[in-house]
Amino acid sequence: MVKQRVAQLEYSEFQSAMLDEAKRRRKAAKIIAVLEHFHGPLGGLTVGDVGCSAGFIADELAQAGAKHTLGIDIDVPGLRKAADRFGERVAFVCGDGTALPFPDGSIDVLVFNHIYEHVVDPDAVVAEMRRVLSDDGVLYLGLGNRLGVMEPHYKLPFLSYLPPALADRYVRAFGRADHYYERFRTRRGLRRMLRAFHVWDYTLPVLATPTRFAGGELFPGVVGKVVSTVLSRMPREVLRLLLPVVPTYLWVATKTPRRPAGARLPQPPERVRPL
Repeated sequence: MVKQRVAQLEYSEFQSAMLDEAKRRRKAAKIIAVLEHFHGPLGGLTVGDVGCSAGFIADELAQAGAKHTLGIDIDVPGLRKAADRFGERVAFVCGDGTALPFPDGSIDVLVFNHIYEHVVDPDAVVAEMRRVLSDDGVLYLGLGNRLGVMEPHYKLPFLSYLPPALADRYVRAFGRADHYYERFRTRRGLRRMLRAFHVWDYTLPVLATPTRFAGGELFPGVVGKVVSTVLSRMPREVLRLLLPVVPTYLWVATKTPRRPAGARLPQPPERVRPL
């Protein structure tokens, strides 16, 4: 019998990565760099981080100039930690992503970073984010790929490829967890999930020019410089062949057609074809 998925409460209590402040702030720097390339500065905007947990990314968004910053999660212990530290800059809200407590069109920028695989109904969350996003608003998405070889949470190869029952046995066999909760989608499945949006893919731009997007930790050292140089010069047709197995996609989505506002890049962002 398949175990029914329920909301992951108190997520930060059993995933220590959510409390790794340095790592979360590095992720925030990359998110902000992508948003500013696509949209421009965040100054004067209302920005929300859906799935904010302990609030490090929300705090960075506030410090990047957002007029109002919201952190939304069902992780009560994480929200308490966040409010204690960053409550003067960020308004933290305990709320379900399928019923965001905001009026239609009230938020300029939303961040949904590595969250969809954890929620029970990601399609409902995406629809709700679209509702609260302003007509010219921007949604940043960090999306894990089911066909990425190394599963990011438990560091087990091909874990996300497996059906749920086998995945449960796999994590138990290696002592990582009692149950594999996460549900990833392929690139095609993610395109279907975002079909109501206009989507731009920033995955290859960030990989090819990591320093431009505060992603220097992706390819550190001399080897990293060589890799990023090769990627920046590689024909786009060749790079597209890698997209189905890239572990993480970095997408920017809008309700109405828009184009990136930033300078041209060696590997520019491309439109994601809707399904």
